[in-house]
Amino acid sequence: MNSANPENCDVRHNAAAGRFEIEEAGHSAVVEYRLDGELTVFTHTFVPPELRGRGVAEKLVRAALAETRRQGRKVVAQCSYVSAFIRQNPEYHDLLA
Repeated sequence: MNSANPENCDVRHNAAAGRFEIEEAGHSAVVEYRLDGELTVFTHTFVPPELRGRGVAEKLVRAALAETRRQGRKVVAQCSYVSAFIRQNPEYHDLLA
């Protein structure tokens, strides 16, 4: 994987763990969630210092929101990063519960 370009990193949906993940250069970045009825509640986003500033969190959140939309679910953004991301990207406003 090219550590300078998050586009080369694959996002994995680890449904059993309730998170979306990127692994790069021995480091893991995650967006964690829990399901609550018809809602997907995003609870935490973590990108280790070694991966910050490369668009990794954005790539994780875009993948997570795309999957949420595909499943016909609505979003509760308890995570401050996910909340700010949705506010700044109107194409995701329709997902908010």
